[in-house]
Amino acid sequence: MDSRIQASEDSGRQEPATRRRRTGGRSARVRTQVLESVGALLLEAGYDGLTVDAVAERAGVHRTTVYRRWGDVGRLLADVLDAASDDTWSPPDAGSLQDDLTALNQEVYEALAGGGPNLTTALIAAGFRSAEAAAALSRFWEERYARCAVVVTRAADRGELAGPADSRSLLVAATAPLYHELLLLRSAPDPTLPRRAAEAAAAAARAGAFRPRDPRP
Repeated sequence: MDSRIQASEDSGRQEPATRRRRTGGRSARVRTQVLESVGALLLEAGYDGLTVDAVAERAGVHRTTVYRRWGDVGRLLADVLDAASDDTWSPPDAGSLQDDLTALNQEVYEALAGGGPNLTTALIAAGFRSAEAAAALSRFWEERYARCAVVVTRAADRGELAGPADSRSLLVAATAPLYHELLLLRSAPDPTLPRRAAEAAAAAARAGAFRPRDPRP
């Protein structure tokens, strides 16, 4: 899932992402140039070195263009994250719940265990410094987990689950070990981690651990 953020490094107006306009032509080119520059500068200089003027210079556009369209660094970071959701990605169908979860975890692992600065971790860190980036990061994860709900639907259709399962709880349980080990504990990369975490989550799901929550207090 995280690889979509990382891919945006290679790839609005000053308004909430839910209402941002899709533009074409020169406007789209400017947006691409600017967002690529945001990602590059964030990796090179960190959040403290990211300024609107530096982004404009890196992108080769006038600073007033950046100020008029984005306003500040927080909105620039938010647009980088919103742009990462403008794709057609969907979770692969690997034939079983465990294999589907492993494939998802492998994407997370490759984004986090690269052995150096990467845009995924830089944007997560920026979320602690910018309210706009934090809100956009939450939108990104919500959207990604919603897309990945089909993994649980497919498992139910195959008869792999004993009953209904809360997709978000299951997906969080499957991916959480990677974030914990690689981001919080900063453990050495372990290529077996994606499958081991998927195996544990799939086994718990088959045992009924992720039944939908009772909405009653």
